[in-house]
Amino acid sequence: MKLLAFTMACATAAAQDLNALKTETKQTVFAKAKLSQEITDMIFSFSELGYQEFETSKYVTGLLEKNGFRITRGVAGMPTAWVAEWGGGKPVIGLMADIDGLPETSQKPGIPWQEPLIPNGPGHGEGHNSGQAVQVVAAISAKEIMAKHCLQGTLRVYPGVAEELLGSRTYMVNAKLFHDLDIMLSAHISSDFSTNWGASGSGLVSTQYSFHGRSAHGAGSPWQGRSALDAVELMNIGWNYRREHIRPESRSHYVISHGGDQPNVVPPEATVWYYFREWDFARIRDLHEIGTTIAGAAAQMAGVTMTQKVVGATWPGHFNKALAYALYENIKSVGMPKWSEDDQTLAKAAQKMMKAPANGLRPDPGPLGDGSRFMQNAGSDDISEVGWNLPTVVLRYPGNIPGMTGHHWSSGISMATPIAHKGANHGAAAQAMTVIDLMLTPKLIEDARAYFAEQTKEQKWVSLIPASAKPPIQFNKEKMEKFRPALDKLRYDPSKYATYLEQLGVKYPTVP
Repeated sequence: MKLLAFTMACATAAAQDLNALKTETKQTVFAKAKLSQEITDMIFSFSELGYQEFETSKYVTGLLEKNGFRITRGVAGMPTAWVAEWGGGKPVIGLMADIDGLPETSQKPGIPWQEPLIPNGPGHGEGHNSGQAVQVVAAISAKEIMAKHCLQGTLRVYPGVAEELLGSRTYMVNAKLFHDLDIMLSAHISSDFSTNWGASGSGLVSTQYSFHGRSAHGAGSPWQGRSALDAVELMNIGWNYRREHIRPESRSHYVISHGGDQPNVVPPEATVWYYFREWDFARIRDLHEIGTTIAGAAAQMAGVTMTQKVVGATWPGHFNKALAYALYENIKSVGMPKWSEDDQTLAKAAQKMMKAPANGLRPDPGPLGDGSRFMQNAGSDDISEVGWNLPTVVLRYPGNIPGMTGHHWSSGISMATPIAHKGANHGAAAQAMTVIDLMLTPKLIEDARAYFAEQTKEQKWVSLIPASAKPPIQFNKEKMEKFRPALDKLRYDPSKYATYLEQLGVKYPTVP
């Protein structure tokens, strides 16, 4: 009798009005505003660089595990990567957001001028700290609705490890972590509340060229040496001359990550690290080949040898039309957060400091993008690797201040303030409502698959990373070891302080 009653209750619940369930989902997320704030502030205080997100990974998986998710850690050869799963059966819906910070973007939140928490330290100068607040709160809320109303399906939460290095999704795809996934719902920080479908952004190959020479005394017998640094400089000169004869739409940039140890020793080892960006797979591949040819020629001129290591890569983005339309309807339903006078005061002060229009925070969601302006955004994101393997859409949720510079301390000003707290919670509501759409609307998944089939009819995904390549998990290890003692002292303690601003003693808003 109990089983029969349970089955009848489930059947009745599943037949409920979809709009009523989505309204309940939205209210469930809004009731978790405190959780959104704690996750946002906690990960902001960790400020971990790519591949070294150990505290972030431990914290997020602990939260999910406490809420009934099954956790598999260390996936795809990355110690900080995981898969968290709840439920069973079809559809299988993924949620994914980045977790890494950026070097030299440390910033005290809520202060509209540069004031690092740690001089030259890592920080969330893009806002990735808020992504897990969106996805974890969305996943927990959707799970509660599914359990309450007996909705069948599987939820999976994945992290974007080392996204700033384009360093995880290709490895995850190659490890077949998404092989049975029906849909991926991604999320990324913005100053807007919107989404898009179609082409979006550039793709790239991230490559390190290492040159191997012979040391010698720089004054006593330099002729006996073969300078690896000479080869690096020759490559850079050659590449910069070649730029004139490469499409102006391309982007490329480099840093000399190792140039020797001291001037009186001819450098036997040197490395230069390049990003080669273009707008389609073939041109990315060709640009990379030109770079490798120039590197080889530089090695010959300097009388040294050269080896290459592909660190990361991603295709240009392409996102799903059916999913974008469904997500956008939920964005409009949720609406922009109600910004307070204090929120607007901080935003306008930050905009004035950055010499941007002091218009404050946006009052309404942005328009639905259709890919027609994709070349205006030259950035890359390896969520694109997922988007070429299964139907994927990216939620852009509010939390940053319009007019700040990307990959810069200014983009950390709002990221542990009520602006980010509200934006992440509203983003979670739109995302969780879309999960419920997918669970109860089989045609939405059919339409998403049909668009994906058309997208990939002539252009099939091919990995830009060699199949034998392993994630470079030692990246940023020394940097994080240097800064961890100072970061540990700054860790947010939600048992003692309502917010991270309170812990830091920052009056909100602080303005000049």
